[in-house]
Amino acid sequence: MTSRGAATRYARALFDVASKEGDVQQAGRDLKAFAGLVAGNEMLSRTLTSPAIPVQNKRGVVEQLLQHGGGLSPIVSKLLLMLAERDRLAMLPDLVAAYETRLMESARVVRAQLTTAVELPGDRVAALQAGLARATGREVQVETRVDPSIIGGAVARIGSTVYDGSVTRQLARMRETLAAGH
Repeated sequence: MTSRGAATRYARALFDVASKEGDVQQAGRDLKAFAGLVAGNEMLSRTLTSPAIPVQNKRGVVEQLLQHGGGLSPIVSKLLLMLAERDRLAMLPDLVAAYETRLMESARVVRAQLTTAVELPGDRVAALQAGLARATGREVQVETRVDPSIIGGAVARIGSTVYDGSVTRQLARMRETLAAGH
């Protein structure tokens, strides 16, 4: 089982429990805060992810962090202790990403990466964002990127779907059409 696959399953379970017993947004914030604490401290990160450290020691470290860090929801605390017992704390970054994806899915929000040849003004980005929202039927969060190699137009990626309106792609289509005609 891959770490990403397992993280997705844990994220789904956390979301389901949090939606029944607590606040899904708070669970996400707590999970992200704990993962940030671990990632921000190299010694702590090595301790919790090293196969050489016994599982009971990792659980003890997590228990101490939960007692002194305070404020984490009981749902997230139980999950973190379970991950420590199963020696799965190395998957925390994947778990945070999977949980954020699950939150966005439940809110019917998708992320789009918009690549253009030049920086676009805010109103143009908003117009493209609205068009993507109509195409997907969901709210779209846009991350913009500039890549002069596309010459002009725009390329939008939403998950595995690509909307390619770049001049480079249009030229390639014209080339294919001309080549097929001979």
